[in-house]
Amino acid sequence: MSKTLVIAEKPSVAQDIVRALTPVAGKFDKHDEYFENDRYVVTSAVGHLVEIQAPEKYDIKRGKWSFAHLPVIPPYFDLKPVDKTKTRLNAVVKQAKRKDVSDLINACDAGREGELIFRLIEQYAFGNEDAEPSRGKTARKPVKRLWLQSMTPDAIRKGFEQLRSEQQMAGLANAARSRSEADWLVGINGTRAFTAFNSRDGGFFLTTVGRVQTPTLAVVVEREEQIRKFVSRDYWEIHAQFDAAAGPYAGKWFDPQWKKDEEDAEKKADRTWTAQQAQAIADAVRGKKATVTEESTPKTEASPGLFDLTSLQREANGRFGFSAKTTLALAQSLYERHKALTYPRTDSRHLPEDYVGPVKETMQMLAQSGMSHLAPFARQALEGGFVKPNKRIFDNKKVSDHFAIIPTLQAPSGLSEAEQKLYDLVVKRFLSVFFPSAEFMVTTRISTAAGHSFKSVGKVLVKPGWQAIWGKEADEEGDENSKMLAAVQPGEQVPVAQVEAKGLKTRPPARYNEATLLGAMEGAGKLVEDEELREAMQEKGLGTPATRAAIIEGLINEKYMLREGRDLIPTAKSFQLMTLLRGLGVEELSRPELTGNWEYQLAQMEKGALSREAFMQDIAAMTERIVKKAKEYDRDTVPGDYATLHSPCPNCGGVVKENYRRYACAGKAGDGQDSCGFSFTKMPAGRAFEPAEVEQFMRDKKIGPLEGFRSKAGWPFVAEIALKFSDEDKNWKLEFDFGDEADPAETGELVDFGAMAPLGPCPKCGARVFEFGKNYVCEKGVPTSAQATPTCDFKSGQIILQQPIERTQMEKLLATGKTDLMDKFVSMRTRRAFKAFLAWDAEAGKVNFEFEPRASKFPPRKTAAGAPARTPFGKVATSKAAPAKKAAAGKAAAKKAPAAKKAAKPKVPRKAGAGLNPSPALAAVIGPEAVARTEVIKKLWDYIKANGLQDATNKRAINADAKLEAVFGKPQVTMFELAGIVGKHLQG
Repeated sequence: MSKTLVIAEKPSVAQDIVRALTPVAGKFDKHDEYFENDRYVVTSAVGHLVEIQAPEKYDIKRGKWSFAHLPVIPPYFDLKPVDKTKTRLNAVVKQAKRKDVSDLINACDAGREGELIFRLIEQYAFGNEDAEPSRGKTARKPVKRLWLQSMTPDAIRKGFEQLRSEQQMAGLANAARSRSEADWLVGINGTRAFTAFNSRDGGFFLTTVGRVQTPTLAVVVEREEQIRKFVSRDYWEIHAQFDAAAGPYAGKWFDPQWKKDEEDAEKKADRTWTAQQAQAIADAVRGKKATVTEESTPKTEASPGLFDLTSLQREANGRFGFSAKTTLALAQSLYERHKALTYPRTDSRHLPEDYVGPVKETMQMLAQSGMSHLAPFARQALEGGFVKPNKRIFDNKKVSDHFAIIPTLQAPSGLSEAEQKLYDLVVKRFLSVFFPSAEFMVTTRISTAAGHSFKSVGKVLVKPGWQAIWGKEADEEGDENSKMLAAVQPGEQVPVAQVEAKGLKTRPPARYNEATLLGAMEGAGKLVEDEELREAMQEKGLGTPATRAAIIEGLINEKYMLREGRDLIPTAKSFQLMTLLRGLGVEELSRPELTGNWEYQLAQMEKGALSREAFMQDIAAMTERIVKKAKEYDRDTVPGDYATLHSPCPNCGGVVKENYRRYACAGKAGDGQDSCGFSFTKMPAGRAFEPAEVEQFMRDKKIGPLEGFRSKAGWPFVAEIALKFSDEDKNWKLEFDFGDEADPAETGELVDFGAMAPLGPCPKCGARVFEFGKNYVCEKGVPTSAQATPTCDFKSGQIILQQPIERTQMEKLLATGKTDLMDKFVSMRTRRAFKAFLAWDAEAGKVNFEFEPRASKFPPRKTAAGAPARTPFGKVATSKAAPAKKAAAGKAAAKKAPAAKKAAKPKVPRKAGAGLNPSPALAAVIGPEAVARTEVIKKLWDYIKANGLQDATNKRAINADAKLEAVFGKPQVTMFELAGIVGKHLQG
């Protein structure tokens, strides 16, 4: 009997489908990766399992960062598995290819991205029709579409009764593929073209661009430009205190005749722009009596709507300082691991109209939970009948692929502090939307003295409504949190007790933080002038809720932005990119209109009004134009707003000016006529100078160590850079300084530490440790006037795996044996950053890494007496053995008990072994005593250095004398052979 394979987007949806189908299709058996009954096999992806790539014959790997092989516009795309979900992909494909599976149902999320996830899995399983049309047509299986916007059992069963045909979904499928391929074409080609352009002067300057990331960066750069160009202006406010019979109250002067100035947003009704005018007003009202008019009006304030991902990220950033990435990770954990929240990657703030029942069930769970700070409000909502149909909450038209983030029926336990904060935030917002509005009484009072008006505003909370959930109660008289105004009797003349003219300054616009940048990305469509494009972007913005956090993190990782506290600050690299886009005439890459235009055309494609071929032809033409602009640009510089440095030219004293690629001498007059030719690149090894850095570099002729440099192969490294005079060129040149000073032990040069302060005692010999070159060394490790021959080999670098080791950290290591936790180490193997302590390893005789202990994600296993034993699969073990066997088992258990107790003790560091005996040949070099293998190598190196046996031309080679030749068996070996040779000469 043939079966239908149902592929959902995530495991939780697969489980919902199984629960909904069981009453009508029969019980399902649960397997590792799928559910199955007589009619259906139900499995799921976990988001994207497959991603597109150019076929190998169209995408050259060697030389891809040069213009020679650009643009890359393949006629079709191949697929590759997403590395971390290969196992899941193989499991889904295996089910799809089963002989008894006759057709497929696409149950991925109801939207463009869900359509793409399914289509790429199907293509991976059954072949690419573009590449192999014949195979595609014969191998594919019929597909139907399950379109769900509500996950109630009734809605799921109804969806199965109304499956859509493949023809009905063709427009959405085309739009999904086209969006994915267009992003690839523009992103890959743009990044490679601009990287090639910026690397023309040598080095490797990675310059990433993308349809979403570049307009997002442009928003941040534009704000920073506004801040830099902002000129602060002085203004004054006049504040007065009035003494009414019932008590004092404050008021601020304003101009009742003021009208808004469209050209100057800084002009406001309560500001004056001269100290004389402000002081004149203050003097005029001082000591006078004021007449009072006032108006009180009731106002209500409804709770904000339910959370989508972006609003949750913004709120968590504002309240707790969580980054967008952190909030997404926490929400994902609460959804996947704890099953406490609904799917978080949503852009909807509403619920389906048939969710009134599930909401009441959720309220019931909260009311009965042990969460004492939330349960009373859930009970109040149930008892007060607050949960009822309301378009502000339940609206099918406002539900997209997913609905708003709300708590599930699962009361969580074992949450981390951060998870608990986020869970409480979601639950409080969930409760709030059903509670009545907060009610206020707002009083506006105008006090007029000597013809000048002063405004006072009082706002009193009358009924807290939903705000009670957040800890607010109704204001009472005398409450310090209330903005209640002292009462004024009708006709009372109120004396002006105090008055002051306060001088203030206008402030530049605030920098973006993650909360405000997420808001700007979400509302980017408002910046688009074209009405049709703005309409197309209305529900989209830049990126999706699921990708915005990754976009921000990507910009930070690529050094386009940096975090300073909560602020996001664009770097010199980001300004350079915007200058390049403007200069090359491809500014559309930095504007949200590009997304608006795509969204408009993709919407047309979904309706069948635009073909996929026509859209992709336009994208290919745009890609070719971008690459051509970069490839054919032949001027020396790119037009832009460039700086003039304060520091003079070190060669001739002339003016140094910035252009697109370099800082260069422009001569004494600054017009370039008498330039001495001095210049240096703005982007040494792919790292752009910041304005303050270049000034310091010019002033001190050195700077560093700096991180963020990249080799030509793309590897990151840390280095100092210096300006050094070249006798050959008769000018100053920029050079990298890696601290490769000559070893004084080899040159015989004596080192003088007399004027230097020691860092602490050497952990090996107790002598003093000093800074020397790019290392921290023991004073007995280099030749000095007190000791010409070094006797200690302690040395530790000032930069280790890109992490600068500050003097204070080395002092701490020498004093306590360990540094603080440092977070800028970068693995040479994986290129990933990691955190570690540096600690003195006495056994190894060197400084080593020590990693912070990680708490287990899972609670410790309980071993209480009498607890039932469990098998490795979690089932309670049962025994049908005879009593004799039980007794034998009891004896065996008793014998094993001490071992179990012993295992529970804390681990004791392993003691070194008794040592190994050297062969006669090796004993002639290191002595006859038994010795550990690591000590053998150390003693050999001491012998090699003492006798000068390291090859002068090749430091990795060792020349054997008569004693060593007996050990090596040949006249010369490399250092890499030592360990293997030594092993043959050691016996237990």
